[in-house]
Amino acid sequence: MNSLLAITNLQVAFRTDREEVVPVDDISFSLNPGETLGIVGESGCGKSVTSLSIMRLLGGNGRITKGNIQFNGTDLVGLSEDRLRGIRGNDISMIFQEPMTSLNPVFTIGNQMIEGIKLHLRLSNKEAWVHASEMLKKVGIPRVSDIMDEYPHALSGGMRQRVMIAMALACKPILLIADEPTTALDVTIQAQILELMKKLREDLGTAIMLITHDLGIIAEMADKVIVMYAGQIVEEADVFKLFDAPMHPYTQGLMKSIPRLEYDAEERLASIPGTVPMLHRMPKGCRFYSRCSHATERCLLEQPPLLPVGPGHSARCWLIEEGGSI
Repeated sequence: MNSLLAITNLQVAFRTDREEVVPVDDISFSLNPGETLGIVGESGCGKSVTSLSIMRLLGGNGRITKGNIQFNGTDLVGLSEDRLRGIRGNDISMIFQEPMTSLNPVFTIGNQMIEGIKLHLRLSNKEAWVHASEMLKKVGIPRVSDIMDEYPHALSGGMRQRVMIAMALACKPILLIADEPTTALDVTIQAQILELMKKLREDLGTAIMLITHDLGIIAEMADKVIVMYAGQIVEEADVFKLFDAPMHPYTQGLMKSIPRLEYDAEERLASIPGTVPMLHRMPKGCRFYSRCSHATERCLLEQPPLLPVGPGHSARCWLIEEGGSI
C-alpha cells in the first residue's frame, strides 16, 4: 500500500534573539490511508511542531531546514502557498490544541464555519449553513441555531473545542491531524468525539494523526504509535507491541506512570526523575541520559540511532544493540 503521508529526516529550526534552536530533529515516519498514528510524549518534545510542519504553519521564525514531507504524492515542503491553501482544510484538516487562538474573535461561529465549507465544498450560502449546523450537532453541541450566532468568547472552552472539531471534520479530509483533540472535554463528550473520528476513518478511509498525552486514548484509537522525546523519535511500534513490550526506558517510564485500579492506596505512583534537556543545550549523546537508570558512558558520548527490535518495532537505545536487558 502506498503511504498517504511519508515524512523523511524532517528537521525544523526556530530563530530566537540569540540563536537558532531545533525542536524537531531527524523525524521519519509514514501513515497509510485509513490508519491512525498516535504520537505521545511530554510537553516540549516536538509533537505539535511536527504537525504544524505538515501544515506549513510554523510562523515567521520557524522553517523546515531538512527533510521531505510527501502527501498523496505531493511534496509539501516545496509547495507554493496558493496550492497549500487548496490542501489545508480540504484534504488535510487540523484540530488545534487551543481553540481560542484559532477562532477569530470578531466573527460569529456560523460565519467561520461556513467560510471553509463554501470554499472547499463549493456549496451555496444556505447549503453551507445547513451543513455547518449538522456538523455542530454531530459533535454534541446543543441549541445549534443560537450557537451559530454566538462569538467565540461567549462559549466555554469545551464548546469552543467542539466547534474546532466540527470545522476540521466538515470537509471530510483524507488526513486529520488532531492535536490533543479532547482537551477540556468531559468524558462523555470525549467518547462522542472519538467515536466520530472512528466513523470518519471507517466511512471515508480518513487517516488520523493523533497527538495526545493520554495513553488510554492511544490504546483505544491508534494502530501504531510513535514516542517522542526531546525532538526525536525514541520508539516506534504497533500499539499492541508498544503496550505489551515497551523497549525504550522513557516509554517504560510512561507506562509505569499510568494509574491502575489494582494499585495499593499506600503505593506511590511511579514518575520519571529529572527534566527534559533545554533546546539550546542538547547533550552530545543520548538525550534521555540524565534521566535513565540504565545509562552508560557510551550513552553520554554517542547518540544512538533507531535500532530494530523486531518487525515494525524500533527504539533509540544502545542496550538493544548490545543485547542488554532494559
